[in-house]
Amino acid sequence: MELKEKILTYLYYLKEQSIAGLSKSLSKSTPIVTKAINELLEQRIIVDKGLAASTGGRRAALYSLNENLDNLIVSISIDQFYTSIHLSNLQQEILGEEIDIKLDLTDPTAGVAILTHLRIFIENNHIDTKKVIGVGISMPGFVNSTTGINNSYTEDNPLYNLKKIVETEFNIPTVIDNDSRCVAWAEKEFGSGINSTHSLVINLNWGVGLGIIINGEIFTGATGFAGEFSHIPLSNTNSLCSCGKRGCLEVEASLKSAIDQTEISIQQGEYSIYSTLIKTMSNKSNALIEAAKIGDQLVIYQIGKIGFMIGKGISTLLHILNPNKIIISGRGAEIGNILAPQIQNAMNEFSIPRIARMTEIEISNLHKTAQQKGTTALVVEHYINHILTN
Repeated sequence: MELKEKILTYLYYLKEQSIAGLSKSLSKSTPIVTKAINELLEQRIIVDKGLAASTGGRRAALYSLNENLDNLIVSISIDQFYTSIHLSNLQQEILGEEIDIKLDLTDPTAGVAILTHLRIFIENNHIDTKKVIGVGISMPGFVNSTTGINNSYTEDNPLYNLKKIVETEFNIPTVIDNDSRCVAWAEKEFGSGINSTHSLVINLNWGVGLGIIINGEIFTGATGFAGEFSHIPLSNTNSLCSCGKRGCLEVEASLKSAIDQTEISIQQGEYSIYSTLIKTMSNKSNALIEAAKIGDQLVIYQIGKIGFMIGKGISTLLHILNPNKIIISGRGAEIGNILAPQIQNAMNEFSIPRIARMTEIEISNLHKTAQQKGTTALVVEHYINHILTN
């Protein structure tokens, strides 16, 4: 990134910052940063927000992105069964949204349906696409963010190269990445990972994903597929995973596995408030989470089991990566108070005690908003320079 782009990116995340603060963050001299700030002020891309609170010395001037900028960001957050579309500005304000669109990614028409919903969303929100600096897409699978290809799909499926299709049809620059990496990025910039340089971010959703933060950066691996946590062969059952293999962690450590086991137990005659809640909630994960909050014993038991399996998987990673922190994020973070003790129990059982004691478990406050925040930030990271060119 050029210096001005980096300044704009920092101001997007931090809202307000002084020249001294920017100089430190960017490792640039004060005169160089001051020159860039003055040029951005002249262009009215940023504005002077007055003086910071006194800390005993000279009060520093603060700068922020101009609230009158009309640049927009569209984000498409996709999981296995639901898709959400958001419109936001550079102040991180959501201006329009369509959430929990029911779309099963195993349906061959899912890709076309996403494009249709995006087209309707743009029309309903009267979006001038010339003001959109970029579209961000996050989705599960073997996503190579460099090529834009999702290798979990065959070439004849629109989901294989959804990035290119969106760019072509809507004529808007588009970027795509794995959903769990976007969740990890959100935690790094807005959530529990702000002050942690080495973290593992567990994206507990229908599956269970992993974002790896090393030295303050997202680790992607040699070919961009690092973090396929859910396919570590640690399951105690021989159940078939969605990847086609048996014994994957995901079959015992995901919201879907908890839902499946809860529904089996109900069919066998056990009582759960889940069976009542699901009649009024179309999203099964919401019904499961609500049942847990109410105190449903069957649901709490099933959630405890997935927590223990997640902890078993984490124990494998602790000895390799030695993180400061484990962050539980995604939809499942809403029931983190149930998950955390079971994760810790498994870590105590399967990890070297010294390593387990040095790693903190933290439950994210971003919950299911993490994916949207990370997907939107993905656009900022790639296309903030469009503010300058416009």
